[in-house]
Amino acid sequence: MPLSLYDASVPVFLRYLERLGGMLDATEHFAKVHQRSTAELLGTRLAPDMLPLATQVVIAVNFTLRAAFPLVGEPVPPPDDFPDTIDGLRARIAHASTLLRSLQPRRFLGAQTRTLEGHAGNAIVRLPAPEFLFQYALPNFFFHLSAVYAILRSQGLPLGKKDFDGFHAYPREH
Repeated sequence: MPLSLYDASVPVFLRYLERLGGMLDATEHFAKVHQRSTAELLGTRLAPDMLPLATQVVIAVNFTLRAAFPLVGEPVPPPDDFPDTIDGLRARIAHASTLLRSLQPRRFLGAQTRTLEGHAGNAIVRLPAPEFLFQYALPNFFFHLSAVYAILRSQGLPLGKKDFDGFHAYPREH
């Protein structure tokens, strides 16, 4: 049986939103242990012309909704107003997860016949649904998720692949 667009989107997004929440938990813990401000960490960038950590989280979360809802032929839910704090970002993740869970697999039937449109900066992306998901939405989601991971690592957080994907396990180095 071919992979459905539901299986390629909603469960993937839910899993990695959970991983993103874990990275926020690690950020809060790291800030407490190292007497750093979570606001400072959330404002950190990899480079001056890159977006800060909090914005990377917001964009990653938004991509889940920007992909999944058009796949079922619905408009993207309007963004709720959550502060760019650890708790606000957690609430944003929880909200998106709830919305994603509301999308039942049967609603994705026929999704592969749709053409989806979205904004990529100032450009308009208009692609058949499978290409939209696999070539645009998923890569962008993982780009921003990876940026979160990279920013946190650059600040000294002891994150590894297991924190990113939840599958890997390595012995601790001393």
